[in-house]
Amino acid sequence: MTTTQKRTATDARKLISTELRETLVENMCAKFSQLTEEKADRGVGQMLAFLAACDYSEKPLSPSPLVDDFWHAFLLHTKAYRQFCEERFGRFLDHQPGYLDPEEHGGGKALRARTVDAITLAGYEIDMEFWPELDLAECSQCHANCSDSPFRP
Repeated sequence: MTTTQKRTATDARKLISTELRETLVENMCAKFSQLTEEKADRGVGQMLAFLAACDYSEKPLSPSPLVDDFWHAFLLHTKAYRQFCEERFGRFLDHQPGYLDPEEHGGGKALRARTVDAITLAGYEIDMEFWPELDLAECSQCHANCSDSPFRP
C-alpha cells in the first residue's frame, strides 16, 4: 500500500524580513485607508507568492489588480526589491504591465487560474480574497487595470 503525504503550503511572507514586510504593510495602509494591517500583511504574502510563482513558471502569469498594487509598493523600494530578487531567484523579475493576447495566453480567467495554480505548484499558500477575478473577469490585465473595481482596497 502506498501512502501519500500532502505537502504543507509555505507562507510566502517568510521570504522577506519582518522589518521589510512591516514597511510594505505600512505603505499599503497609508495608500489605502480602508485596508487593515492584517489584510495588508496577507496581501504582501500573496504578492511574494506571485513573484515566486513567476520564477517557477515557464508561462506568463498575471497578478490580480490588488496583488499588482502590492508589487508596486515593493518596487518602490528598489534596492530591497533588487536584493530580494537576486537572493531568491538569482535574477531580477521585471514588472512589465500590458496586454497578453488571449489567443496565445488565454483570457483573464484562464490566465489568473494558471497564476493561482502556479502559486500552488510552487508550494505557496493561496488567499482567494486577493484573486477575486477568478469569479468575475473575462479579461487580462490591461491599460484600464480595472481601477474602478469595487474589489480594490
